[in-house]
Formats: sequence, structure tokens, C-alpha cells
Amino acid sequence: MEGISHPIPRTVEEVFNDFKGRRFGLIKALTTDVEKFYQQCDPEKENLCLYGLPNETWEVNLPVEEVPPELPEPALGINFARDGMQEKDWLSLVAVHSDSWLLAVAFYFGARFGFGKNERKRLFQMINDLPTIFEVVTGNVKQPKDQSANHNGSSKSKSSAKASRQSEPQSKMVKMSQPSKEEDESGEEDEEDDEQGATCGACGDSYGTDEFWICCDICERWFHGKCVKITPAKAEHIKQYKCPSCSSKRARV
Repeated sequence: MEGISHPIPRTVEEVFNDFKGRRFGLIKALTTDVEKFYQQCDPEKENLCLYGLPNETWEVNLPVEEVPPELPEPALGINFARDGMQEKDWLSLVAVHSDSWLLAVAFYFGARFGFGKNERKRLFQMINDLPTIFEVVTGNVKQPKDQSANHNGSSKSKSSAKASRQSEPQSKMVKMSQPSKEEDESGEEDEEDDEQGATCGACGDSYGTDEFWICCDICERWFHGKCVKITPAKAEHIKQYKCPSCSSKRARV
């Protein structure tokens, strides 16, 4: 629970230092001190909260009794979920709520002491340069890049169609695009020319920017995903794609 002895941060730098101290304590609870933290979160006890303190320590305690509280409160009752899920999933859940609480506390101070637009922006940029607690706990610090790839794989935009095809381990797809930004920028026009000149081997229609396409590794013809009943999700698991025509030819042989 919050103690009164901690100085109240009033500037962007002071709020950020307060944020870093609390963040360090929370990360410590969920990593190096995880056994101690786990034991303190007894589901038989009342609603418990995980607090990160500005002096880089942490504590599991009951929520404050005052309503409304002096500061935003962490997620309530984290101990109740402890035995109902796998430990790593429970820790990840606590980490997510801890990230939300840290932002709430930081911007509470910002609102209380009248931070303007530029001050709020500067504070967020400083915070955003640090990995989230969730990223640290799960070891997924490079998550933004992965999330972008996953998002593109499920989208129906032109860029998503490219991303879906790039993720397929087909020789032609790999040749057309690599994951680096420089090659994406330099090869964008060539890729577009190649796509725009393609027609579907099933229906004969020309390339559409809002449609998912897939290339046969045998005959190297292009097909609408819908024409050959292949979705972007299915394509990610196909090591070598054979169109219906090539598949039937091999069956006859």
C-alpha cells in the first residue's frame, strides 16, 4: 500500500522517475522475486493488490480503504486467479494490469499538476521508450514487429496480401521479398509490376489489390486464394503449394 513518505512528483522528469521506480519494483516481483510474490498471493486471503513503489520495491497488500483513493489503485484480487490458471499465464495477466496501473498513476500526476499537451507527449515518449512489464515478463520485447506481421497476415489490404505471401516458405515468394525495410522499399515497384500483370489460373481475372493470392510452386501460376480455397492462415502452414491442376496430374502419374 502507498506510504506518505514518498515525495510527490510534480514535473515530467519527476513523474518519469516515479514511474521507473515503480516499474522496477513490479518487474522484480514478477521475475527475480517471483517465488516470494507467488506465495504472498494466497487465494484464501482477501482481495490483494500488487504495488510497485517509487523506491524500486514492491508489496502485496490490501487496497486502501479511502474512497476515492489518493492514487489510482492496482488490479484488485490478483490472488484469486493464481491457482485457476498456469503460472506463466497468471504472471502475464498481472503484468498487463501492472502496465495499465503504471500509466494510470503517471498520468494522474500529470493531470493533477496541470501538464500541458507537450508535457504529456514528452512523458509518454519517455515511458514508451521502455519495454512494458508484460514484454519483460514474457521475454517478448520485440513484440511490436511481430504484432505488425500478424496483423498484416489477417488483413485484407494490399500490404497484408504481400505479408501473407512473404510468410509462405515458397521460393518465388522469398525471392520477391525479404523482411528488411530497405529491400521492401527498393523492390516495391518490381513486386507491384509482377502482381499487376498476373491473372488467376482458375478464374482468369486480373490481380486485385484487396485480394489474397497464392502462387503454385510447380507451375508458378497465380491463383485467388478464394478460387483454390486457401486462406492466408492456411497458407502460413503450407511448405510447398500445388494448385489443383498440378495435384491432379501427380495423382494420375
